[in-house]
Amino acid sequence: MSKQLTGIVLNTKMAQTAVVEVTRRWTHPLYQKTITRRKKFLTHNPQLTLKAGDRVMIQECPPVSKRKRWAVIKKLT
Repeated sequence: MSKQLTGIVLNTKMAQTAVVEVTRRWTHPLYQKTITRRKKFLTHNPQLTLKAGDRVMIQECPPVSKRKRWAVIKKLT
């Protein structure tokens, strides 16, 4: 089964591509401090229905281009 992540759309200025930022929070094992990490993914968006600020679910897919290995599954509320 492919990985699925949830994130926020930052940019939709490229053709059929959306930049999605995924935020991950975890607790440091020694210091017990909550750490936040962010990563941007280029995702395939053929419907062109997204805009910046939308919350989406993305899933791994076969490579679409050099940097696109994720596809938008659905738009969340």
